[in-house]
Amino acid sequence: MKFIFLIAFIHLLPQCTGKPLRWDDCHQHTFKEIKREMTGYSDIAKAIINLAVYGNAQNRSYERLARFVDTIGPRLSGSKNLEMAIKYMFSVLQDDGLENVHLEPVKVPHWERGEEFAMMLAPRNHSIVILGLGSSVATPPEGITAEVLVVTSFDELHKRAQDAKGKIVVYNQPFISYKETVKYRLLGAVEAGKVGAVASLIRSIASFSINSPHTGWQHYQSDVPKIPTACISVEDAEMMARMSSRGTKIVVTLKMGAKTYLDTGSFNTVAEIVGSKYPEQVVLVSGHLDSWDVGQGAMDDGGGAFISWEALSLIKDLGLRPKRTLRLVLWTAEEPGGVGAEQYYQLHKGNISNFDIVMESDSGTFMPMGLAFTGSDKARAILKEIMQLLQPINVTNIYENGSETDTEYWVRDGVPGENPTSHLFLFNLILKN
Repeated sequence: MKFIFLIAFIHLLPQCTGKPLRWDDCHQHTFKEIKREMTGYSDIAKAIINLAVYGNAQNRSYERLARFVDTIGPRLSGSKNLEMAIKYMFSVLQDDGLENVHLEPVKVPHWERGEEFAMMLAPRNHSIVILGLGSSVATPPEGITAEVLVVTSFDELHKRAQDAKGKIVVYNQPFISYKETVKYRLLGAVEAGKVGAVASLIRSIASFSINSPHTGWQHYQSDVPKIPTACISVEDAEMMARMSSRGTKIVVTLKMGAKTYLDTGSFNTVAEIVGSKYPEQVVLVSGHLDSWDVGQGAMDDGGGAFISWEALSLIKDLGLRPKRTLRLVLWTAEEPGGVGAEQYYQLHKGNISNFDIVMESDSGTFMPMGLAFTGSDKARAILKEIMQLLQPINVTNIYENGSETDTEYWVRDGVPGENPTSHLFLFNLILKN
């Protein structure tokens, strides 16, 4: 929900100490005192909820996002569209009256998809819908035509290594979870290259498909031949698996015109509301601006970026001045592996003790259910009390694993991490509340 971060911010306001906030550092207060202080924020929480749901800010983040994606479109790392998106956000954040709006330069990958084509030639003609994976090399101009080897796992591939040489490996791995199954997208080309395959086609990392392949970044290894790689739909992967199980010979021709350029300049986009008492202490809320090139990037991660912006807008509109600095960071080049965030971390990690908590929304903006959190047991107990402020909208659950791609550097170093948790099977009710 567009105000869910705001309530999370409230729990960073306690005056536990003048030192950088860690939940364990609230030793000067008893737990009862902390609970009492949290209760004191109930009117602020209600004001934020009322403004977001019923007041002038109703639908604002949705309208802002719609205007953004309609104006800019897809924002692939290194592209002109991403550059336009960053300039756009720099301007509107200033117009919104936020403080210290600035751009921090980084270097990001620049890969372009080019034309793509795949056709099954045997046992019959069938057009295969593909999406090349980020950083994939191209095929030769004439393409690659080869027999297919279908496997369900890396283990099966290596057991059949002799059969894979000179073939196009098709992975028909079962979907377990995104976290578990995404390794086939990330490493499918490398593992196929190790056994002499000429290309790899990976069943899309999805639990559901309507003949819709998914894209994403993949990683080569310097000591393994680079082969072209793309995702195919669940339906086509299953069809070729059935054919293969009958002993049917499958031949596919594949053409990909992908190009990789030198890394190019980009920016992380930053805005703040400066803290009134401990301005050096930072509460970081974030989403990423870049997206893939085959859609508008409204969900991944336009929604996350814009609810993060909305968090600061709501506080500003209410005339609130938190004790600690609220910092919005709109990351660049998350899709290639958190490139912009890693460079931000390297630039700012010398001041890590000033980062009180880091938050990112990058799991989809659906029906809100609560917050995922990574931190100590004492911090979790305090967070449980804080989440009671969300009772009016029934969003009080606390889950595990509060880091995302762009915040994991900080969480690994002990900074508490959070991200909103949504019901992934409902339509986007958040931005339209």
